[in-house]
Amino acid sequence: MNRFLPAPLVSVGLFATWLLLHPDAGRGHLLLAVALALALPLLLRGLRPRRVRVRHPITALRLCLRVVLDTTRSNLAVLRYLLQPARRPHPAGFVRIPLQVRDPNALAVLAMIVCITPGTVWAELAFDRSVLMLHVLEVADEAQVIAHVQQHYERPLMEVFES
Repeated sequence: MNRFLPAPLVSVGLFATWLLLHPDAGRGHLLLAVALALALPLLLRGLRPRRVRVRHPITALRLCLRVVLDTTRSNLAVLRYLLQPARRPHPAGFVRIPLQVRDPNALAVLAMIVCITPGTVWAELAFDRSVLMLHVLEVADEAQVIAHVQQHYERPLMEVFES
């Protein structure tokens, strides 16, 4: 099954998406949806990261709650900066964060966390994955930003994906 259908959920998703995009689906669209659903996962198999094994689901849940909390706080801070730009106490800046996490799935989740948090942008990842450069909207203390990312995001991701 894995050899001919490496990602069954992706195939089902591709099939359903194609049919949703073409509501007047005749036989041609139906055949094309089946062909895409079977061929694309086979052709793109090499791009998929290794299988994910969530080792500590409670930690993953805590991480999700932390991301919701931090994202809410960041949304409010960005709103405050937009409404009162003169009251912004600290300038924006780039922060280099040393990383211990090496799992590609954990790094992908870290990238998503950074991208959905207003005021932060993933700027660069070192070739050896040892340093992440973030652009942060307000940098009062670089050490505090580094500690926050390492404690609240990197450590839980390492526990979930690497332990």
